This record gives sequence, structure tokens and C-alpha cells, in this order.
Amino acid sequence: MSEAPAVSLSVAPDLAGRVRLGVLVLEGVTVRDAGPGLAAEIAAYGEDLRRRHPEAKSGEVPGAADARALYKDLGLDPTKVRPSNEALLRRVLKGETLYTVNTLVDALNLCSLRAQLPFGLYDLDRVEPPVMLRRGGPGESYEGIRKGAVNVEGRPVLVDARGPFGNPTSDSARTMITTACRRALVIVYAPSRFPAGRVQSVLDETTATLTRWSGGAESARRILP
Repeated sequence: MSEAPAVSLSVAPDLAGRVRLGVLVLEGVTVRDAGPGLAAEIAAYGEDLRRRHPEAKSGEVPGAADARALYKDLGLDPTKVRPSNEALLRRVLKGETLYTVNTLVDALNLCSLRAQLPFGLYDLDRVEPPVMLRRGGPGESYEGIRKGAVNVEGRPVLVDARGPFGNPTSDSARTMITTACRRALVIVYAPSRFPAGRVQSVLDETTATLTRWSGGAESARRILP
């Protein structure tokens, strides 16, 4: 495993000190439409969350405050633009099932629920380095997954040589994971106050979960900054 990812990635100076990114590259994955065992694991974890927090709202579950604090640090109102992990948590606490996409996406949603942090997941062969996390410029947007244009003007967004393609709330159709994906780029967004060791633990569990359900192996890892 390399200490640097197989993709150039940086954080713009005005966002440095506001966010800590955990970055993984997975090679040789085999993405399937569904995995019955994975669905059962997600359902069991949802039941456990509801048992432990029967009356809690999403923002009251331990750990959820971290993502909200991250959004505030990034200049976002987490009650208006919800972190992706909290959107998942809200569905689970209501007893609703999560949307099934494929084994890699579904397994990452499980990781996000467990860590209570927003993640990004991208087909690395559809990303054109270098990649930077910066604020979106005037009028910038990208085509969302199963939705129209996602406006990122003034908001933190991942940008490659072709333009914006993801943020802590939603990813893009251009770089989305399909069953054709063989190389995946995984990014976890954590508050800057998170110790690097804590981010490492999240990455450890993420790699273990994703490779258990979609095969492949971690080829690179990095924490920024």
C-alpha cells in the first residue's frame, strides 16, 4: 500500500484547516447489482440504531454533531444542506429502508452510517486528475445522480480537469459507480479537529467493508492535511 494515492489531490488554501480528508484507492473491485448478505447487514445495523436511539432525532445520535460541525466550518447550514450521512440516518431512524444501488455504493452507505461522516465514492477511471477540493465558482454545477444540476457555487466541491464532480452531500452522474467500475476513489470528509489516527481507523473499517462485499484491494491511502 502506498502512502500517497494514485491520483493527485489537494485542498484549496481557503479550505485548509476547515476539513480533513481521508482518501482511499481500491483496485480490482467487482461491483454487483446486489448482495443479499449486505442487505441483511445494513438492515441489522439499522435495527440496532433504532433500538439504541428509539426517540432520537438524527442530529441527536452520537457522532452526528461532528458532520454538522464540519458543515458549519465549511460555511454550510447543515439544517438546509444535510450531510449525506445524516440523510441516511434520518431514513434509518424512521424505519425506512435505504435505496439499493449496487454492492460498492450500498457498502459505503453502511460505512457512512457507522462513522457518521459524509463520504464520496467515484469511479477513478472517470476522474481526470489533478483533483482539488475548492469552493465552486460562479454558476458552477454538475449533473447529479438521479437528479438535475447540482449547484455548487460558493460551496466546497471536488474538481478535476473536466470540472466539478462531487461534494459532501451528493456525487455526480459522470463519476458514479456502476457495475463496470474496476477502480474506486473513496473520500471521507471529517472535521479538521479529528485526529489523524481517528481518520485512519475510519479508513481501516471502510476498506474492510468495501472489499468484503466488492472484492479488490486497497492500493493507496492518504490523509489531508
